[in-house]
Amino acid sequence: MVEQRHNLSTVKLNTPVSTEDLEKLEIGNVVYLDGTIMTGREGVYQRLLVDGMAPPDDLGRIANVNFHCSPAASVNDDGTFNVGAVTATASFRFAKWLPQWFEMSGCRMIIGKGGMSEAHYRDIFVPAKAVYLTTVGYGTGALLGRGIVGVEAAHWLDDLGIAQAMWVFKVKDFGPLLVESDLAGNSLFETNNRAINAQIEK
Repeated sequence: MVEQRHNLSTVKLNTPVSTEDLEKLEIGNVVYLDGTIMTGREGVYQRLLVDGMAPPDDLGRIANVNFHCSPAASVNDDGTFNVGAVTATASFRFAKWLPQWFEMSGCRMIIGKGGMSEAHYRDIFVPAKAVYLTTVGYGTGALLGRGIVGVEAAHWLDDLGIAQAMWVFKVKDFGPLLVESDLAGNSLFETNNRAINAQIEK
């Protein structure tokens, strides 16, 4: 379900996100998420895609939104968790895993920092009918952390550590996030770069 929020450029999505949700997104939209998201980066990708380990649960059932991040988290004596800031990490480092990841997980949305190349969007994201959302600027980890209202699971925490474990977060008003790539593979950053370069040449 898509709910317009404040103005036409700001969108609130419920997870799991649907194709209809993603079709309505345009590059530059500001997105807030409600629902469940999971983290996953090289430790998770290596374990599932290279080492061939079984996922801890049906990945499509867990979430179809994958956040490339390192949480500032701690474990309480009773086994519950405290999560403060969640700092996004640069997604281009994980590009080699994403074709397999999309196929295995059914993921439809990647959240990270800095975006990826237009070739990645065209060759990897478009066939998977997936989009990329980027965090807004630096130092927003604490702001994003406020949107985490609970921890549903922390898979492989003892083996992989806090940064690399697969965290499953319950979120509310999680954002702001910018739509960097849409379903057609258009890139906000590259579109603006071309416009700026054209003006410089003039």
